[in-house]
Amino acid sequence: MTEVAKRKKGKVLAIIGVCAALVLGGIGVVTVPGLLAGSPQGAAVTPSPAPTVEAKPVELGITPLDGAMEWNPVVGPQIKAVNGKLKDVTLTPVGGGVPVQGQTSPDGSTWTTLEVLKFKTQYNFAFTVVDTAGKETRKSQTFSTVSAAYEADASIYPRNGTTAGSGQPIEINFSEPVVDKAAMEKRVAITVSSGQPVAWHWYSDKKVRIRPEAFWASGTTVTVDMKLLGVDFGNNMIGNGDVVSTFTTGPQRIAVVDDKTKTMNVYSDGQLVHTAPVSLGGEDWLSPTGYAVIMEQERHSNFNAGTIGLKPGDKGYYPPLVVEYANRLTWSGVYVHQALEAAWSSIGVANVSHGCVGLLPADAAWFFNNMKTGDVVQILNTGAPAVEPLEGFGDWNIPWASYAQR
Repeated sequence: MTEVAKRKKGKVLAIIGVCAALVLGGIGVVTVPGLLAGSPQGAAVTPSPAPTVEAKPVELGITPLDGAMEWNPVVGPQIKAVNGKLKDVTLTPVGGGVPVQGQTSPDGSTWTTLEVLKFKTQYNFAFTVVDTAGKETRKSQTFSTVSAAYEADASIYPRNGTTAGSGQPIEINFSEPVVDKAAMEKRVAITVSSGQPVAWHWYSDKKVRIRPEAFWASGTTVTVDMKLLGVDFGNNMIGNGDVVSTFTTGPQRIAVVDDKTKTMNVYSDGQLVHTAPVSLGGEDWLSPTGYAVIMEQERHSNFNAGTIGLKPGDKGYYPPLVVEYANRLTWSGVYVHQALEAAWSSIGVANVSHGCVGLLPADAAWFFNNMKTGDVVQILNTGAPAVEPLEGFGDWNIPWASYAQR
């Protein structure tokens, strides 16, 4: 081999050696930006990322719903978070006012109110939800409580703190019809110091009366406690407040009027205390029979024949006049009162009134001063029907066995 050929062959081998060294990576240390000392050559090294926490979906249960109308103020709003927690919860009247008090459960998942809301008020609910990854989301929504159009209430007679006669039934008037009467009766607690059981008699969906089998015992204390706040009367009518009335009854005073004898005998706790002659309704105006209760008393009362359907020229018409010592027994105009002077000669002898019980002046004054509203007048033997219950308080003319029937 010539010298020139040897040099060419050595050059080729050297090139092959260099190529082999590159393939095997054996050319020594090469610094490459991004590589760490001691790392395999050719491998890129990046910082390790922080572990990723995947949040669970938060489920919210909110009452009332956003935009709800006619919400019952007694049903406390509530927020419940599943897979999350609540913070910074506020419930505030939109029109301004103090925020509603509430509390968050120990685990932070539930918020509930601690007080009853107001009627006719729009509220704003604002709160922050924190998911399991710590992300916070602020939310807000509004709702409105029961408006005036859907408020309901009730009144009780006798009124709280008064003294009533032993014949006075309890009367409750509801502002709206009561759909479930049995349920409503359970909402009313009646306490009677004498221990006398009572029965309810519904005259309509809005009016009920309550009485014992016999007249209230002398000196009985009666409390009627109606828990109506938030109660649904039916038809979405909501009670706007509780009502309580406590009254006491006086002696059992009963005036017994007998048309056969034209006399009145007055008893107090069973003892005869006064007797007086009377005149009752004439042939065309018979006095009603049965039990009646004194509804109201007026020292001077304006009588007008027009209130009983009479006009000038009609039989029995009389011009407007003032009557002394008037004690109303019915809405239609039956009274116990002082007879007009022209009728004094008929007292104890003949019936000349338009259905009223007429007395002489001294007896009329005694009756007015000694008998009170709620006391009983019983009229016998006139031949007329008994006083209708709603003509006054004729409840005592309904047999006890049927009084509680709806």
